[in-house]
Amino acid sequence: MAWTARNIPDQSGRTAVVTGANSGIGYVTARELARRGARVVLACRSEERGARARERLVRELPEAEERTELRRLDLGDLASVSGFVKELPEGRLDLLVNNAGVMALPFRRTADGFESQFGVNHLGHFALTGLLLERLLAAPAPRVVTVSSGLHVLANIDIADLNSEGAYRRWIAYARSKTANLLFTRELAHRMADTPLVAAAAHPGYASTNLQTEGVRMEGRKAAERVVRAGNRMVAQSAEGGALPTLYAATAPEVAPDSFTGPRILAWRGGPAPAWRAPWTRSDAAAERLWAASEQLTGVRYGASA
Repeated sequence: MAWTARNIPDQSGRTAVVTGANSGIGYVTARELARRGARVVLACRSEERGARARERLVRELPEAEERTELRRLDLGDLASVSGFVKELPEGRLDLLVNNAGVMALPFRRTADGFESQFGVNHLGHFALTGLLLERLLAAPAPRVVTVSSGLHVLANIDIADLNSEGAYRRWIAYARSKTANLLFTRELAHRMADTPLVAAAAHPGYASTNLQTEGVRMEGRKAAERVVRAGNRMVAQSAEGGALPTLYAATAPEVAPDSFTGPRILAWRGGPAPAWRAPWTRSDAAAERLWAASEQLTGVRYGASA
């Protein structure tokens, strides 16, 4: 029988942070964790959109009003990441879901000068996880789940050009950032081997979210945006379906460190199952090099225990 959100174990007493919780997979993840009793922090770049999302969540799940809160987090700005962590009141964190992301954008730079897809999808979450690590390790069974993509197979990282200073191809840059998510998960799992922390990754397959339309909308390509929206309606699974691999990786007791979970049917849709990953995402040498570069770029060092 396929695993569904009804199989999520009781989350009472656990605190979770979900990035990008204002829409799509992040919203569903936050809602279902709250449904099962978790206290959930919705970490969103836009306070306005985040507030609307929380209002919607409470309408759908009135009992979650007392255990959900909104906090602003812009993963494209390391000062915002640091500020988010400093203002977070919890002394202990049980679950961090690194969900937020951008996809196939025209070339942009983050507030700190990084190429936007690498900066938001990888470096922002690298910094956030590092700054929250002490709180995670204070929990009895902590997890970090990072949302990658099946499209990571399009490209390995280029350690000599992490910020795409050479030729910029939006889909290759996206794929590299998603490969970086998997290499980060692998190295974090290795570094946490002597702790209870489980670092795992997931991907949603093809799920209908705002992610697909963001790039073409930014460029004002209205015809392309209509085509993408039509494709979402006809072929993509729902955000509810796309969130299942993340929810499984975040809550199922049997999830192993450095595991990668995706949809069962052709890596596209269906219940959670082990996902295929490109061989380069299993390279310990590449994971170590990316980790060292990420520490240098962000200024966040995980300390002796990491």
